[in-house]
Amino acid sequence: MKNNYRNLSVKELTDEESKLRSELFNLTFQNKVGQLQDTSRIRIVKKNIARVKTALKEKTAGAKE
Repeated sequence: MKNNYRNLSVKELTDEESKLRSELFNLTFQNKVGQLQDTSRIRIVKKNIARVKTALKEKTAGAKE
């Protein structure tokens, strides 16, 4: 879902951001405990959060203008 974030509405973007933040919390916790096998997933989720925040910023900045 790399480039599809710009097609989502503001509500969907905020929902996606909260879902990704929850996933990041769980992955970080699993990593600290030693249960996480694929540690690269943490970096992928962080990048997706940044993509969602960028798309959200573009939507809200566009609405203000």
